[in-house]
Amino acid sequence: MAGLLLCFAVFLASVITCLCLNWTLLLAVWVGIAAFFLLGLRRGQAPRKMASDAWAQGRKMCVVIVIYLLIGAITALWRSSGTIAFFIYYGLQIIQPKLFLLVSFLLTSFISYALGTSFGVIGTVGVILMALARSGGVSAAITAGTIIAGAYFGDRCSPASSSASLVAAATGTKLYDNLHLMHRTGWLPYLVTLAVYGVLSWTNPLSALDAATLEELSQRFALSLWTVIPALLIILLPLCRVSIRWTMAASAAAALAVAVLVQGVPLGTALRDAVLGYVPAPGGLHDVLSGGGVVSMLTATVLSISAGLYAGLLDGLGALNGVRRWAQHIAVRAGLFPACAAVCVLSGMVFCNQSTGAVVSTQLLRDTYRDMGDGEQELAIDIENSGIVLSPLIPWNISVSIPLHMLVVTAAAIPFAVLLYMIPLCYAATKKRLYQPRERKLIV
Repeated sequence: MAGLLLCFAVFLASVITCLCLNWTLLLAVWVGIAAFFLLGLRRGQAPRKMASDAWAQGRKMCVVIVIYLLIGAITALWRSSGTIAFFIYYGLQIIQPKLFLLVSFLLTSFISYALGTSFGVIGTVGVILMALARSGGVSAAITAGTIIAGAYFGDRCSPASSSASLVAAATGTKLYDNLHLMHRTGWLPYLVTLAVYGVLSWTNPLSALDAATLEELSQRFALSLWTVIPALLIILLPLCRVSIRWTMAASAAAALAVAVLVQGVPLGTALRDAVLGYVPAPGGLHDVLSGGGVVSMLTATVLSISAGLYAGLLDGLGALNGVRRWAQHIAVRAGLFPACAAVCVLSGMVFCNQSTGAVVSTQLLRDTYRDMGDGEQELAIDIENSGIVLSPLIPWNISVSIPLHMLVVTAAAIPFAVLLYMIPLCYAATKKRLYQPRERKLIV
């Protein structure tokens, strides 16, 4: 036990150091991997077995590589095609300045519900909104927190959400039964969040760009309706049951075509932008529009795979075997949901990703919920209202570290992701009235 605690302490110290010095969290993850690998050697574990255990989880994370690379390409091609410029130019003139943050939350939550993906929304619509915020003088941290909150609204309760499907599969429950309960328990925190963002919008209005900057946008780009096509594809194709990978690929291809045919960008230059990132000519728009590219997502990709390796190594070492007894103790003293939230937060901190944390929490809590509650159904909704939304509040968890990387902001944005902590707070306060496990019904 002393060895495990020491390794966790080394890992957390590395995380804190990286956050304080603004270093990549990849360093902290690999310090954790090294610490637990040495612990395994000290316990007599074979290096080959530990490597196999680590890779068993690491390879599962490889499936996200294509998504990450597509996000990188899209964020660059939307810049070179004029898609982002179009929304900046007209958005700043149409959106009521004192409603910007509120509109941002409503827009991202709506699109995330349609797409079922948080990263896809953040890497596309989120990038546009961040460009608008930076152009209009709105706090980048507040805007990023608003975007992240909206993006995880759909990640939690959309029928197309991979995390919702994962929780249903892990707990052995029906997806649409879980969605019904999530909708019933989600309206109150959503209304509270709308009120908070309404106040923040009023106190942090969007400033209008000066005429010179707007003129620069119109001169650099042909701001026709053709530039909207890549964004429309992101919204419409999922409604036609097109997978998120093919949707993003279609959007990237459309943006490439618009960049070449409408904006007059040479094909070679557009392809270079897709890989290395878009770099506009020096001027007032340089900081607003530059960025993106496949290369920009390489760190996030390696971080995801490394987090999977770390989780697999911990699982192979049995590092969390004692957590089950600890969870049972909390459940007896404080109730099932506090126990679930505690285990989910610990899993999110240790395994560094949302999916593994949800699966591990299910494994650790299943018997406790069968003995003390309504079994798998109650466990499923408790995980959805804790682990799924609390993971993005942990700075080193890839659920938020990658969105922060895509939006080019620091962890200072996390406190402004209001919906993510309103859901567990409201659910904890109302669970006894809304969900009575012994009667197996929801009281409206």
